[in-house]
Amino acid sequence: MAKIGTPRTPVREQDPALRATNFEEVCLGYDAEEARREAERCLNCKVPRCQGQCPVHVDIPGFIARLAEGDVAGAADVIARDSSLPSVCGRVCPQESQCEGACVLGVKFEPVAIGKLERYVGDWAIANAASRRQELPPRNGKRVAIVGSGPAGLACASDLARLGYEVKIFEALHKVGGVLVYGIPEFRLPKERIVAREVEAVKSLGVEIETDVVVGRTMTVDDLLDREGFDAVFIGSGAGLPRFMGIEGENLNGVFSANEFLTRANLMHAYDEHADTPIYTGKRAVIVGGGNVAMDAVRTAKRLGADAVIVYRRSEAELPARVEEVHHAKQEGIDFRMLTNPVRVLGDENGWVRGVECVQMELGEPDESGRRSPVVKEGSNFEIPCDVVIMALGTSPNPLIKSTTDGLDTNRRGCIVADEEGRTTRRGVFAGGDAVTGAATVILAMGAGRKAAHAIHEYLSE
Repeated sequence: MAKIGTPRTPVREQDPALRATNFEEVCLGYDAEEARREAERCLNCKVPRCQGQCPVHVDIPGFIARLAEGDVAGAADVIARDSSLPSVCGRVCPQESQCEGACVLGVKFEPVAIGKLERYVGDWAIANAASRRQELPPRNGKRVAIVGSGPAGLACASDLARLGYEVKIFEALHKVGGVLVYGIPEFRLPKERIVAREVEAVKSLGVEIETDVVVGRTMTVDDLLDREGFDAVFIGSGAGLPRFMGIEGENLNGVFSANEFLTRANLMHAYDEHADTPIYTGKRAVIVGGGNVAMDAVRTAKRLGADAVIVYRRSEAELPARVEEVHHAKQEGIDFRMLTNPVRVLGDENGWVRGVECVQMELGEPDESGRRSPVVKEGSNFEIPCDVVIMALGTSPNPLIKSTTDGLDTNRRGCIVADEEGRTTRRGVFAGGDAVTGAATVILAMGAGRKAAHAIHEYLSE
C-alpha cells in the first residue's frame, strides 16, 4: 500500500518533437508494474466521489483494488459491468472534470490516474478477449434496431444483447464506430488496434452490423418498425452537421469545417501519401475554436505540415478542451491566439483564402453558461495571413431522420427531444447521445445508450 502523498506515477509519452511529425499514439500508457504502483495510491474511499462523477458509474474503487492486488481479470470484470468501451474511455474521457476531478486524494495531492488505469485494464481485456468469451442468455424473440454505431449505439446494443434481444446496428458510413473513427485522430485513439477490437467485442455478443445504410434515405425509421419488423428503434446517429460563423468569405476555397477535415484524415487516412482521399492544409492554417475538436484539428494540421494556429475568442481559462489536449498541443508547438475572433475571411483574386481579419476581445459579464462573455475591443482589427481556415465551432444533428419520421419532436437546435431515459415523443423510438444533446463526450453518449437500453427493456417487457 502506497503512502498518502506518494507522487502520481508518470505516464510515458512520445517525444513532442517526434510525435508532431507522425500519427502514432502520443500517450504510451502504463505497463503492469506502473499500473499496480498507481493503483496502490487509491484510498478506497467508503463514499467514492469518483464513482458518482462517472456518467456510467463504473465501480472505480472496486476495479482499482483488484488491479492493486494484481488481479487484472477481476478489474476487467468490474469495469465490464458498467462500461462497454474501457480502452476508448480511458483515452478520450475528460477525467479531470469527472472521476479524477472528484478524487479525494486530489484535494491535497495529485488525484489517482483513473483514466490511465482504465485504459490499462481495457487494453488487457482486448489482448485477452479470446479467453474471456461470456455466456449469453437465450434470445427472447424481440428485435431492436440501432441507428448509428458510435459510442451511444454500441453501448445500447451491448446491453440489449446481454438481455437477450436480437440487435442490429445500421451505420451510414463504410466503417463502424461513428465519431470514434471519423472524429478522433489516430494519435489519440488508434483505429485498428483499439476501436476495431472494441467493436469486435460488441459483435461477439451476437450484435449484427450493417454499414452504408443511411436511415432517412436508404430506409426510414418507419420502415424499420413496419417493414423490417423491429420492435423498437434506438437513434444514436450523433451530431455531424457542422456550424459556421456566417461571416464574409466562408465560401472561399480553403475554408473547411473541422468535421470534414478530420473525417478526411481519420476515416479516409488522407494523411497517408498512398491514400486516394485528398486533403489540403496549405502552409499556414488557422483553426477557429477552443474545444477538443479544435485541438484535434490543429494538431492534425501540424502533423500534415502546416504552421497551425488556434484562434479563440475567450481566454485560456475558458478553453473547453481537455487540459491534457491543450498541454500536448503546446508541447507540439501550436500557437494559441487567445481573446481573438474572426470577422472576415480574406481571399485572393482566384477565390482562395489569403488570411483572416480578426478583432481583439475582452471578457465582460458571465453568460448563461457561467463563462464570461467576450466583448469586442473597438478599432482592434488586424489580419492573420493563412491559406486554410478550419471552423471548429461545434455540430448539430443531421435533420434527415427528423424530416422522415412522423411524431418525432426536435428542439430549436435540431436535437431530438427525449427524456432522461431516452424515450422520444414517438412510441417505440428511443434516442441518446449527441443526437439528443448536441456534440458532447464519448462517456456521456455511452451513458445515454445504456439508459436507453434499460428503457427499451422496460418497454418491451410490458
